[in-house]
Amino acid sequence: MWREMGVERDEVVAEFGRYLRLERDLSPHTVRAYLGDVNSLLDHLGGRLEALDIGTLREWLAEQHAAGKARATLARRTACARTFTAYCHRRGWLENDPGLLLGSAKAGRELPAVLDQRQAEAVLNVASAGDPKELRDQAMLELLYATGVRVSELCALDVDDVDRERNVIKVLGKGRKERVVPFGAPALRALDRWCIHGRPRWVRAGSGPALFLGVRGGRIDAGTVRRVVHARLAQVEGAPDMGPHGLRHSAATHLLEGGADLRSVQELLGHASLNSTQIYTHVSIERLRAAYRQAHPRA
Repeated sequence: MWREMGVERDEVVAEFGRYLRLERDLSPHTVRAYLGDVNSLLDHLGGRLEALDIGTLREWLAEQHAAGKARATLARRTACARTFTAYCHRRGWLENDPGLLLGSAKAGRELPAVLDQRQAEAVLNVASAGDPKELRDQAMLELLYATGVRVSELCALDVDDVDRERNVIKVLGKGRKERVVPFGAPALRALDRWCIHGRPRWVRAGSGPALFLGVRGGRIDAGTVRRVVHARLAQVEGAPDMGPHGLRHSAATHLLEGGADLRSVQELLGHASLNSTQIYTHVSIERLRAAYRQAHPRA
């Protein structure tokens, strides 16, 4: 049917990608994942969009499950399929929207690995000789833990996004939603050392306003930040191996353990739904149970 309308597979995928980027404003990572899912679905259909119905959708997802795909992957592919069929129906490429009959798969909510507060102190309390890389890495780690920002948000920060008088940063989060996040004195001191003694030594003509730079003067990338976090955590005995998102988890958990309310943590993290923030209450409860089992004589 779709070829009769003068539409080829590559055009369908390309136009769906444009819709995700321009109208849904999804991140490049999510767009790549969704387009990979759509191509997998179309491969299952033999490239025949007209064969797409609730039965073939369920067959495709059943194959993914049989192949051992994680629950989170299945949940994403279900969400992608529903978005894709709705889009194709609106464009007139499908007579009906079979995605409406597809149940929502739920991803498993595994408790994230987090640092305890002693480990967090050890990660951040590292002496620096004043080398630009050391100053930059310390400033990034302090800011990640102090604010709980995502690694993409950290990389996108410009110098003017830091308000030193109010101790806040301006962050552009998911869905291009802007929020203001406070940070403390240790992060401010680390930022000042980087901006005064480190960043000027790496600035190049093409550096622009980027707050954090790579050794060649360009804006830092997420891969570099991940390597920095993994390397620093490897130096702390007993610390779990995790990336920047682990520092985000740790910051949220420690805020709740310190008495912060859930709504405030939701706003700081930039979660659209309180459901995303509530997992940190489970983390805190699990840690409380562990402490209870270890310390109470009748546990």
